[in-house]
Amino acid sequence: MKRLFVLVAALLYTALAYSQNTFKAVIKDGKTSEPLIGATVLLQGTTQGATSDTAGRITLSSIPNGTQVIQFRYVGYATRLDTLNFPLTSLEPLTVELMPSEEGEGEKLTEVTVSATRSSRTIANIPTRIEVISGEELEEKGNMKPGDIRMLLAESTGIQTQQISATSGNAAIRIQGLDGKYTQVIRDGFPLYSGFSGGLGLLQVAPLDLKQVEVIKGSSSTLYGGGAIAGLVNLVSKTPTDERQLNFLLNGTSAKGADASMFYGQKFNKVGTTIYAAYNHGSPYDPSSLGLTAIPRFNRYTLNPRLWLYLNDKTTLNVGINATTENRIGGDLDYIEGRGSAQHVYFEQNKTGRYSSQLQLDHRFSGKEKLTFKNSVSYFDRTISLPDYRFSGVQVSSYTEANYTRSGEKADWVAGLNFLTDHFGEGSYSSFPLRNYTYNTIGGFVQNTLNISPKVTLETGIRGDYHNDYGFFFLPRISGLWKINEHFSTRLGGGLGYKAPTVFTEEAERIQFRNVLPLDVANTKAERSYGANYDINYRTALLDGEVSFSVNQLFFYTRVDRPILLTTLTSGNLGYQQPSGNLNTKGMETNVKLTYGDFKLFLGYTLADVQQQTLNITTTYPLVSRHRLNNVLMYELEDHWKIGAEAYYFSPQRLNDGATGKGYWTAGLMAEKIWERFSLFVNFENITDARQTRFDTIYTGNITSPAFRDIYAPLDGFVVNGGIKFKL
Repeated sequence: MKRLFVLVAALLYTALAYSQNTFKAVIKDGKTSEPLIGATVLLQGTTQGATSDTAGRITLSSIPNGTQVIQFRYVGYATRLDTLNFPLTSLEPLTVELMPSEEGEGEKLTEVTVSATRSSRTIANIPTRIEVISGEELEEKGNMKPGDIRMLLAESTGIQTQQISATSGNAAIRIQGLDGKYTQVIRDGFPLYSGFSGGLGLLQVAPLDLKQVEVIKGSSSTLYGGGAIAGLVNLVSKTPTDERQLNFLLNGTSAKGADASMFYGQKFNKVGTTIYAAYNHGSPYDPSSLGLTAIPRFNRYTLNPRLWLYLNDKTTLNVGINATTENRIGGDLDYIEGRGSAQHVYFEQNKTGRYSSQLQLDHRFSGKEKLTFKNSVSYFDRTISLPDYRFSGVQVSSYTEANYTRSGEKADWVAGLNFLTDHFGEGSYSSFPLRNYTYNTIGGFVQNTLNISPKVTLETGIRGDYHNDYGFFFLPRISGLWKINEHFSTRLGGGLGYKAPTVFTEEAERIQFRNVLPLDVANTKAERSYGANYDINYRTALLDGEVSFSVNQLFFYTRVDRPILLTTLTSGNLGYQQPSGNLNTKGMETNVKLTYGDFKLFLGYTLADVQQQTLNITTTYPLVSRHRLNNVLMYELEDHWKIGAEAYYFSPQRLNDGATGKGYWTAGLMAEKIWERFSLFVNFENITDARQTRFDTIYTGNITSPAFRDIYAPLDGFVVNGGIKFKL
């Protein structure tokens, strides 16, 4: 009897064991077919679950025979339920595609593939913290200011655009409170906006032909070299698609400005092309009745044609030309409009020509390996004229690179060499010393992105640069990503950076380089920095999935040792000196996003504490808002309406003359009515009419020879713009 009991028990155990099944699947994005890392799978009615790995794969064990319901979930995607009958007829892994949910539309940006890191990974799976402006958000910002990208960047948390000239509108970008010279702006991986050519860079890039804008805050020198101490802005151009893209935009403003632009792109079998052309016009505008232009008169023409040759399935060549010419003049309104007199003679004129070529050859050895060669040559000619002064010069620069990338299941590699040349030659109009220079930099880099586990990814990189005037620089960097669970993730990263000094800084630009002596290279060293960022991100769905909620909290710190300072000398001239001391910025950024139905709410807060220490004396760095608030509410009825309201607060800023500026709010409203082939848009910018001329002065002295103070608030005030967009 005892033996019979043992035999029956063994048979029952064997039957039970054979009734347990293993389920394997690969979870992918239903639109892009990219694997979804960290998706959760649950056997309903049990606590059995699994999380997808870096390839989107999951394995679920101990599934009983019979009909079972399996749930697939991923934040920002519609939950999927599959009813399966076990045992399955096939042992091959099942491909499961999840579709972005309507409530998750606001989360789509986290699945954008970024190019600034030269990786094929999506933004949610890269250890380096990257912010991306793309898609509908890029179009909305383009409606507000179609002629340039100042507003597009300025309305992002932690970024401030600093107006340098009161009458010509020149501006620079500041990330986390640091000067514009510490931010590297590149286009499709090419550094085209630095040195002398950076003074008007933000004003001469329009958003219509941009696919997305990528921002890395903090040192980003491993892949692109020096200059990215505060961060990196990568402008990514649109590329040809099988479906024709033919877009037109016409815009007019209450400040008597006008914009007309066109973009065309299409791919034909072995050939593809994109063409961007634009005309931007500004009329002299003085809302304050001071007699000085808040907006200068300007005429700008832009033409950017590019050609793609798909030589075979593995090799692609693309070549392009960027050409921009502009004549910009601001100053005394009477003089600009032809009513000049002995008293009304002040003007500031900028004539620029920007021409560059780009070439890139990509060859794939396999689906995992790629070799890229790229080259650009840039020619920039600028003349600054004032009543009794002229400064002009030509900057010729080039960038050449070869890199190899390999993508694997566990690790991605990128390695390469690049060579940069930068030559500036100044026109001679007096006996003042010329500010000419020639810089050559050769660098090599290696970066590895390693999947330590399905939840932990580590990115490490090293770079070595040799500069002909400032020597060798070793630049390590490290970043880590930990996906704690489907709701929480966190990143930590940091690295070293450097900046080769030039005379082209915000301080010198503000005075049109008048009396600024050349750098004393023999007694000057490159500026070096180190910094780190830490952020934690939380995402979830609320109210049974009707509300999507996310919050990102970032903490940052960057220190620049022995920064170059523009100092008044006993001779009355200005010279760059390098006293002992440092410049450091620390603070935090908070970003909150709520999506409910067709409504989206974005809330942002920036705390930037920037201090400069010089010879043991510590001062608050000028022209930095310690506190900033960003608030945007959008209503989007897909393919029908976009309506938005926004409000921004800037706290008081310390000025270079020792005074403190006023804090202020700006607010705006925008609306766009969309049809199949065209849309109408209108934007009410700065409806609070916040203007520095309403609560502070912008110059001292007299209007014949004004001495301008720092510009820390808008000058153009309340402006309405509107227009029409065609998609043919």
